[in-house]
Amino acid sequence: MYYSVISGAIWGMRPYILNVEADVCNGMPFFNMVGLLSSEVKEARERVRSAIRNSGFELRAQRITINLSPADKRKAGVLFDLPIAVAIMAATDVINPSRLADTIIVGELSLDGSIHKVNGVLPILIEAVSGGVKHCIIPYDNYNEATEAGNIHIIPVSNLKECVEYINIGTEYTYNNYRDEDIRDTTVEDFSEVKGHNLIRRAAEIAVAGRHNMLMIGPPGAGKSMIAKRIAGIMPDLSKAEKMEIARIYSICGQLEGSVDKIKRPYRAPHHTITVQAMAGGGRYPAPGEITMAHKGVLFLDELPEFNPLVIDSLRQPMEEGTITISRATGSYEFAADTMVVAAMNPCKCGYYPDRSRCSCSEEEVKRYIKRISGAILDRMDICVEVPAVTYNELIECKEGESSKDIKQRVTNAADIQKERYKYEEFKDNAAITSKKISVYCGLDNESRDIMKTAFEKFRFSTRNYYKVLRIARTIADLDGSESVKQEHLIEALGLSTVCKKYWE
Repeated sequence: MYYSVISGAIWGMRPYILNVEADVCNGMPFFNMVGLLSSEVKEARERVRSAIRNSGFELRAQRITINLSPADKRKAGVLFDLPIAVAIMAATDVINPSRLADTIIVGELSLDGSIHKVNGVLPILIEAVSGGVKHCIIPYDNYNEATEAGNIHIIPVSNLKECVEYINIGTEYTYNNYRDEDIRDTTVEDFSEVKGHNLIRRAAEIAVAGRHNMLMIGPPGAGKSMIAKRIAGIMPDLSKAEKMEIARIYSICGQLEGSVDKIKRPYRAPHHTITVQAMAGGGRYPAPGEITMAHKGVLFLDELPEFNPLVIDSLRQPMEEGTITISRATGSYEFAADTMVVAAMNPCKCGYYPDRSRCSCSEEEVKRYIKRISGAILDRMDICVEVPAVTYNELIECKEGESSKDIKQRVTNAADIQKERYKYEEFKDNAAITSKKISVYCGLDNESRDIMKTAFEKFRFSTRNYYKVLRIARTIADLDGSESVKQEHLIEALGLSTVCKKYWE
């Protein structure tokens, strides 16, 4: 007999619905699976066979053929185990298939018949709901994220026997230990704990307000990492739509825990030994990388010159476009990457240049270290600031600095101004203002134009440098509540964008 079960899968970041078809007939005992399958999907036949037997059901010696349709898309992962088992049991009359109409099934099977959590359930169910599916059978441990999918009847099961009992007689098991709390680390890193560094605080506030990328240069122990950890805490609260975007990414990566409503701005700080595939995404079956995991949040790159130059250069496209496209023979995969990049570095290998009383590096060593950062990446760092070592008096000062809550309020106000100003534009924040719209939103008076011309010639600005100074000035004006970009805004913007010239030129 033949039977087909609805299931789902992930193609890069895109969910899609597929059919798990089972054909069972008499003949030479055989269990074959087709449909452009990865090795872990092919291994499902052994898991399914053992799970059915160990759950108390009989799997007769027959010819079994499983097809995952559409057959032209590569299938990977372990979420097909349960639908394969259900399709086989429906085709052999072990279960009544009448209750499987408009029902999507996903889940991994253990050899004893227990059902384990799988990745990507939330985006798959959202896609299923949009396609008219009314019911879903999922692993019990995926229940929390499934509740965010919308109008769909959820049947969580912990083993194959429970699944069969629901299909045959409608038994739905209830559990009292569903987790609806946020189990992520709730430790709050606050700017009030940062001693001194008023200039850096201001730079961080401007960077967040306009979603500008930022580079910090300073000696070891100056507080660069400490500041970076607090940047996500002053970003505006996520909207419901943004939370769902992040939740879909976390679900695909198997990191969605707790309620979607409690998702915070991501903060990712990969080690400098990371590979290109782990940073940008990819692999044999392309999956999201660190820059996608930082979507709508902060990607912090500590000790930037220590990263492989290929890894750093892989960020050029996402830093400019907010997405990253990976091409393979099997097709193109697009991953979200709308993230704020914050980087920190020492000015030389020992970290103390240009303090020659402490720096032991030669001029050639300093140049070689600095040149590990390509001009293309440096151009995309809108704000560049020096982070000096904290003085003894600043360190022992008892007075607390301004809190993240106060800074966040100003940032949120500036973000609201941008949201209203750009509501009819394709971009939503100052860092993304297109070159066509620069003159519309970042116009200068005559005196400011003279200042800009002098700076352009003195620092030998590229076109990108010119535009990014104007974008930063627009953000500073928004923080001041000014409708126009004034001379003082432009001067501060120039100070925040030309520090790198000191080291690279």
